[in-house]
Formats: sequence, structure tokens, C-alpha cells
Amino acid sequence: MFQPHKLSAALCGLFLSLSAHAGKLSIVIDDFGYRPVEENKVLQMPAAVSVAVLPNATYAREMATKAHQSGHEVLIHLPMAPLSKQPLEKDTLTPEMSSAEIERIIRDAVGKVPYAVGLNNHMGSKMTSSLPGMQKVMQVLNHYNFYFLDSMTIGNSQSIPAAQGTHVKVLKRRVFLDDSQNDAAIRQQFTRAVKLAQRDGYAIAIGHPHPNTVRVLQQMLPTLPADITLVRPSQLLNEPLHPGTTMPSTKPQSEPQPHFRAPGICKVSKPLAPVPQSRAVDILEESIVESPLIDSLKQLF
Repeated sequence: MFQPHKLSAALCGLFLSLSAHAGKLSIVIDDFGYRPVEENKVLQMPAAVSVAVLPNATYAREMATKAHQSGHEVLIHLPMAPLSKQPLEKDTLTPEMSSAEIERIIRDAVGKVPYAVGLNNHMGSKMTSSLPGMQKVMQVLNHYNFYFLDSMTIGNSQSIPAAQGTHVKVLKRRVFLDDSQNDAAIRQQFTRAVKLAQRDGYAIAIGHPHPNTVRVLQQMLPTLPADITLVRPSQLLNEPLHPGTTMPSTKPQSEPQPHFRAPGICKVSKPLAPVPQSRAVDILEESIVESPLIDSLKQLF
């Protein structure tokens, strides 16, 4: 006999299964510590929006403390040497530094940015592309139980191979929100981050406390699609790393030719018996209950 409560339970399980596939979006606002007016607006955003604080910034300790107190995840935004010739901030990491010097700079940064649980690079194309340099960084981070968020300022970053042999987990930025500080461009990048999260399961976007960026985030965060969950970077540490950092080309790809020949059409000698409605619901319920996703949810709850 058809049992409506069974259908309801099965559909509920299906909903939970689909929820497990919801895309996760992480947003990190870099360069915290110099613009308290805009940064306080960021701290009014959902707690899952995380902040990365420059250790030598004027308001570094104050903003890190306020961020933590309002529930935001705090990272150290550590200056690292770029390939371009430009003035370097105090205590910028370079590949030539000794392990002892890198350890001193990171220890000093930890003291200036309370409540930090991770670290990401400010600039750093020269430093992060140096395997020996990044190995020294990872060896130090291993003692702090920090994760490393690679801002991906260069494509051949060595952060992942450098972390091998340590307990440091590496995350990668997928989208910069505000390379252009035009409102329309920032909105476009935000939408791109959402689409990446929907396609790949998660995405990390980095922005800065510019007035335009803050305004766009205030407008767009409340309009996130229902299948997108805003998360902290630390909630992505067990997600598989994606090899690329850019969206694939939209140019149509030709389908590969099959290497087999179809055997022909299968013909049924006599009509199949119809499946009773109640049995159809039972089959749906069994397939959901026995799915790996439900097993995973049972372990979580």
C-alpha cells in the first residue's frame, strides 16, 4: 500500500544528499590593518568572511582582535618578495633568507596578529616560486599548526611541493575580486567565484578593503544562490585541491570519438510488468539510505 510518509522521508533524504553537493564559497579580505573605517564595514558582514592582517600595519592588533571577537577567521597576511622591482615592506620574506630569519619574522608576525589560524602571502611571486624558500616557510608554519592560503600571485608557485613532509595544509586562491576597482568588474569577479564554487564544489576569492569592494560585497552577499554556502578557509582544508586557478575556455570542445562499436538494439521479448507505486517509493528510499553520501552524513551527525 502506498505510504505518503515514506515518500516524504525519501524526499527529505534526497534533499540532504543534494545539500551535501552545495557549492562552498570562501571570501578573504587582505591588507587588513590600515583602513579601520572600511574594515569595520567588513566586520559587519557574515562571520564566514575572513580577514588577513598585515603584521606591521598600524591597526593590526586592534583589527585582528575585533575580527576574532565578531566571529571572523583571522590570517596573517605576510609580505613576501615579488619578482617586480618595488619597495619592500619591513620584514618581507625573500628566498635568500636563512631559516632562522624566516622563523624570527613569522614568530614576530604571530605576536602582532593575535588569533590567527592561517597565513597567506602579500605579493610574493618571487618567494612562492622558490622551492627552497617555501620549504623554509613551511617548516616554520609546521610548528604553529597554521594552514597556508596561497594567493597565487604566480602560476608556478611551489607551496604544495614545499609543504610535503610537514603537517601544513595548503589552499589556493581561485579569484581576485578587485584587480580592477570598478564596481561592474568586481561584481563580475564575484559572479565568477560563485560559478566556480557551483562547478567545482568550492572556490576561494580574495579581495581588499577598498570602498568599491566593500560596497559590492554588501550588495551581493545577501543575494548568494541557495546552492552556495559561505564558509571559512579552514572549512575547506579537507577538500581536494584544484590544479588550475582559471575558468576553462568557453570555446566548444569536440567530443572524443568512441573506440567501440555499439552491439545493436536490445529487444525485449515481452512487456515488463509495471512497478507498483509503493515499490517505487521503497526503491527510492533504499537507494538514498544506502548511498555513500548518507553514510557520510550519519558519521557527521
